Amino acid sequence: MSTSRIRESTKGAADAGDPPSLDGPTSPLGADGWDTRSGALLDEVREDEPTRTRKPAAPRRGPADPVKALMHRHRELCERAVDPLEIAAGLEAHGVTDRTAARFRHRDVFSLAEELYARVPRGAESAEAGDRPARDAQARAGRHPGAAGRALLTLLPGAVCALAVAGREATEGGARIAAAIAGAIVVTAALALCLRRGPLRAEGRTVPAVRLWTLWLLAYAAYGEGLLDEVIGGGPDGPLPMSPAPLVGLALAVAPAAWCARLFSVQARRRLDGSRGLEEFASGARPLLLGAVALYVCALTALLVLAGLAFPHQALVPTVALGTLLFLARLLIVHGFPASAAAGLAVACAAEAVAPALLLAGRLPGCDVLASPVEAAVGAWGAGSVPAIACSAAAVGLLAHATAALSRASAHTV
Repeated sequence: MSTSRIRESTKGAADAGDPPSLDGPTSPLGADGWDTRSGALLDEVREDEPTRTRKPAAPRRGPADPVKALMHRHRELCERAVDPLEIAAGLEAHGVTDRTAARFRHRDVFSLAEELYARVPRGAESAEAGDRPARDAQARAGRHPGAAGRALLTLLPGAVCALAVAGREATEGGARIAAAIAGAIVVTAALALCLRRGPLRAEGRTVPAVRLWTLWLLAYAAYGEGLLDEVIGGGPDGPLPMSPAPLVGLALAVAPAAWCARLFSVQARRRLDGSRGLEEFASGARPLLLGAVALYVCALTALLVLAGLAFPHQALVPTVALGTLLFLARLLIVHGFPASAAAGLAVACAAEAVAPALLLAGRLPGCDVLASPVEAAVGAWGAGSVPAIACSAAAVGLLAHATAALSRASAHTV
């Protein structure tokens, strides 16, 4: 095809002002979701197909092939993919839908990805990419412990936290403070070690704010109810009472959290392998997520009941809500949505911080009305109602977001 004809076709497509769209605001193909050159190629296909009479000398693909334009735009993605599923997930992340795939004469994105995967030449890179999963598996085996080692590692934070709390309860005065500080350091190290291995690992995909909000929520779980009681009673006066049961229960729940996260990841990947369309995968992934969350909530509740038998009792609902919030946030981080997780945690922290602030502001002359909502909630349901409401609202918001975000194929190639 001559250069002048391509230029005329490109100019006609630009003047028509009706290029096909890839239906995705995040598509990298141009400001309108499609570049002028690719739109011109598709227009030329529509115009030339009915009248074309020239027989090609040999079977080959030319500008009449609309997939070729997409292949050039995503060549890097196609070259580094080890299977068609990675291409399908990448296309979906760039805004390509099943409706867009139909414009390329394919029934869905998976079928389009299979053609792209088959047509992109790899040569030596293909063999190298084919060996990549085996090399990655060997590297992981060398760096990370086996299944039994990972299981024991997930139990480490709970065991260390229980021992640290028991050591704190057995001491008095300055020794208790020293034991509490030492216990906090050891538990933090054990938790950090656990989060760097296995299904809860999210190296390079988190944000610093998540750690800050998590520490706030855990501190409030241990001291928040005592703080509210003290402020309502006219204080605070002296050291705040600590409730160790939530911390022990949440630390013990790291093990079921890892198991549920792995279950969801494995089942979602299996569902992705067997799906033939994005909608089919999404409809199957949502129940998997809800089931994993429900399993974790049941395990967390049982562990909190056991922790309450050994340590001072605290309301169950606030800690269950907090554990669910932390689990959902970690799932989102693991699958590539750290900003959403940080936002959900920040909302819960803000709500918990507002409650004592309103109580203190209510002591100012003429500002009694500011403290009335918090005093009414604490008087009706206890001091645990504040963290329960804050964490439950944030957890519901994260669950709604996760249901949509984690049902996308691109969330399972991170």
